Amino acid sequence: MSEHIRDKYFLLIKLVLLIVFSIYGIMNTADKTGVSVKILLLVSFYIGVLAGKEFMSGYKKAICTIASLMIFLILTYIGGEYFILFGFLSIYEILSLFPGIDHRFYFVPLIGVVVDSPIGFLNLFVIVFMMTILYVQQNFVIRGYMETMQKDLETEQNLKKDMLYREYSAKAEFKQSLLNAQNQILEDRAALSQTLHDKLGHSINGSIYQLEGVKVLMDKDPEKSRSMIQAVIDQLRTGMDEIRAILRKERPEKKELAMIQLYKLCEDCNDKGVKTDLNVEGDISMITDTVWEIILDNAYEAVSNSMKYSKCHHIDIAIKVMNRMVKCTVSDDGIGCSNIKDGMGISGMRRRMRAVNGTLDFESEVGFCVTMLIPL
Repeated sequence: MSEHIRDKYFLLIKLVLLIVFSIYGIMNTADKTGVSVKILLLVSFYIGVLAGKEFMSGYKKAICTIASLMIFLILTYIGGEYFILFGFLSIYEILSLFPGIDHRFYFVPLIGVVVDSPIGFLNLFVIVFMMTILYVQQNFVIRGYMETMQKDLETEQNLKKDMLYREYSAKAEFKQSLLNAQNQILEDRAALSQTLHDKLGHSINGSIYQLEGVKVLMDKDPEKSRSMIQAVIDQLRTGMDEIRAILRKERPEKKELAMIQLYKLCEDCNDKGVKTDLNVEGDISMITDTVWEIILDNAYEAVSNSMKYSKCHHIDIAIKVMNRMVKCTVSDDGIGCSNIKDGMGISGMRRRMRAVNGTLDFESEVGFCVTMLIPL
């Protein structure tokens, strides 16, 4: 059944009822001279009004319903009780105008079957009872189901919008974090350059001037020249010590550099069309520099393999710091690999893990997943 027919199935049912009731009434009044043409026109109007009502809304629907009731009264006046079924149909149409009405009101028209009619009590009762069931089903069961489906659809759309918004916010936050990290590196470089200039510039310039003086006095006063050279040597040694102290002080922590590199790795994959997310749990300050190097090298290798071979659309990098272990996983939603061969990349990953007594596992049930467990 096509979607269009499913949406209008109740209209089709009513049209079938109208046609059957019309045929019954017309056949029983056809022998009355001069009446059949009028009845045929009235029946046509009745069918057209009720059919058109389905495409109306608001007060227009109410007007069509009242018009159908008026046509029914004229039909019964002209054609007699053979069109009594139209009356029940019009009553149900009137009840349908009030969606909040209790469903038990739809059984009230059954009282009308006690009226004497050519159809017979039992036949009339069965027909009206079936009409009652049809309208109750449409106006309460199916309508309630459709309203529930509409609410579910709206909820689903809202959830999709929320997910899209969260995804957009996460990407924006990710880019902002990467930008902040890059800006911090530039600021650190500028601060380092300024510090080296301020602390060492004058010292080096003084040493150059002293060496120029030594070059002039070397033949005239060798003793003083030696003294000046020694002073320059001491000054340069002090300068070297200052350089080492500055570099130790200004050098960024390994964890900061590692996070920047991982963010950059995700950004590169996103630029190539593979959505890549980085999730971190726990206190990353517990991770040592050596462990960070292993995580970085293995993560780069795993992501590189996913990009080359897995035909994936999404990659997840997760780092979870526990009490005595750090767990790092790199997983994708690609085609997987049932036969894992230790090439240069995987052998390097295993070698790095053995160096710190860690474990390396591979899973390929859904996509491909590399799991690293490294003791802290």
